[in-house]
Amino acid sequence: MFGQSKPVVLESYGSRRKRGRPPRWLVLLLSGMALGAVAVVVVQERYLPKRLSAAASTELRSAYEKAEAERERLQRELAETSQRLASAQADQKRLTDELAANRTTTESLRDDLSSIVGSLPPDPRGGSVEVRAGRFTTKGNALVYDVVLTRERAGTKPLAGVLQLTVSGQSARGPETSVALKPVTLALGSHEVVRGTQALPDGFKPRETTVQVLDRVAGKPLGMRVMLVK
Repeated sequence: MFGQSKPVVLESYGSRRKRGRPPRWLVLLLSGMALGAVAVVVVQERYLPKRLSAAASTELRSAYEKAEAERERLQRELAETSQRLASAQADQKRLTDELAANRTTTESLRDDLSSIVGSLPPDPRGGSVEVRAGRFTTKGNALVYDVVLTRERAGTKPLAGVLQLTVSGQSARGPETSVALKPVTLALGSHEVVRGTQALPDGFKPRETTVQVLDRVAGKPLGMRVMLVK
């Protein structure tokens, strides 16, 4: 009864399976992994976009790089255009300011001219158009003239007419003669300063100029004055 005892071996239920057969949990794990892989492939093939090949990937990357380069170029052009636009706007503002300043100066000069014209002595002959002042000189074979004309009853509409200059003097052969110059078209408001140069005959020595203001060429006289050529 108290002799040497033998070890007792307890065998579990699972140990009864045949030797060499894989465990059930391993089979289930491998089966699950296989089913998962199949599911991934099925989802990729049926529902997800198709995977690109190496050539398609290269082409897509090249297209992206070109698009990126084009975007950068357009961005640079936009910056340059914006800079040019800002410069143009600055130039426009400067020109607008200069134009406003020139208008102010012109108005001031116009007022000054009106004051000067008003201070000139009246035309001794009178008339609807007065020849208030004039200066006649020669330059070579040409007559240089400056004539100041005024209207007392000037309306809002300019008076259309012509300025006719007739120069008297000594011809190249000696005797006195008169030369009618080309008529000058007028649009006369309250006052007008007419300047110009007209050719004279060769060898002609002018002495005086008859200034006539007509309503048209060879028409009704509106004013006249005789002035010396200096």
